[in-house]
Amino acid sequence: MTEQHPKKLLEQVRDAIRLKHYSIRTEEAYVNWVKRYIFFHGLRHPAEMGAAEVEAFLTHLAVQENVAASTQNQALSALLFLYREVLHQDLGPVDALRAKRPKRLPTVLTKEETLCLIGCLSGTHQLMAKLIYGSGVRLMECLRLRVKDLEFERRAIIVRDGKGAQERVVGPHTLGPNSTIPHHT
Repeated sequence: MTEQHPKKLLEQVRDAIRLKHYSIRTEEAYVNWVKRYIFFHGLRHPAEMGAAEVEAFLTHLAVQENVAASTQNQALSALLFLYREVLHQDLGPVDALRAKRPKRLPTVLTKEETLCLIGCLSGTHQLMAKLIYGSGVRLMECLRLRVKDLEFERRAIIVRDGKGAQERVVGPHTLGPNSTIPHHT
């Protein structure tokens, strides 16, 4: 009979994420943040630490690494997940110095620029860009599409196992009367 060893912490994190049906990208990001947190604190086990160490790590990200607010928020979410779902500990309030949100509007492409960019693509990449632009599916949702997810009669796409393990229908009825998939070649 073989002796069963307890799972390592990062394996436990992966298992908890998969149990909640989070995306593979979220899993990769959360595992990376947990590793960085552990290394930041000299390889101490998170069960031996608490809110003060989480605050120190998040403050370090904001001050020394100058990360964006969204990056710091992702790190916080990963650590909250670790403590709640894996270690089953309540951290209480986490009061770290927060990264500043940018005061500028994001730069986006105009419709003409987007069509020009799509026109520079060909084959599968062009089709994927048209689907993403015209229907609003996310990149990973587009990559997972199958023929059976297309309803040509209704001009709809069934997105299965989308973000948050949700299903939804996208198509002209969800996008509005002026939304079309560009036919630029």
